[in-house]
Amino acid sequence: MSTHEPTRAFETAPETPVQTARARVGTVVWGLIVLALAALIIISELGLVVLNGTYVLIGLMIGAGAALVIGGLLSARSRKGSGSGPDSGAGGTDSDHR
Repeated sequence: MSTHEPTRAFETAPETPVQTARARVGTVVWGLIVLALAALIIISELGLVVLNGTYVLIGLMIGAGAALVIGGLLSARSRKGSGSGPDSGAGGTDSDHR
């Protein structure tokens, strides 16, 4: 007869809180730019509208810049409110050292 010792392979690790993955603002903006370009190319190939390439690029740049700025501000605002970022106040403020 053989003796059987339980192995540690089936023990579970302590549970850690699951962090939700958030999409980065830049990734979303670049995805929207690609979709907008694809839609504009399809529209122009169908002959529905005649597009000026310079104006299309200027419009896309303005839209992308505005989306990046607004998305960055909203992201920073939500990070500041959650208290999990590096500026969450864990290190104290200058008024603590007076």
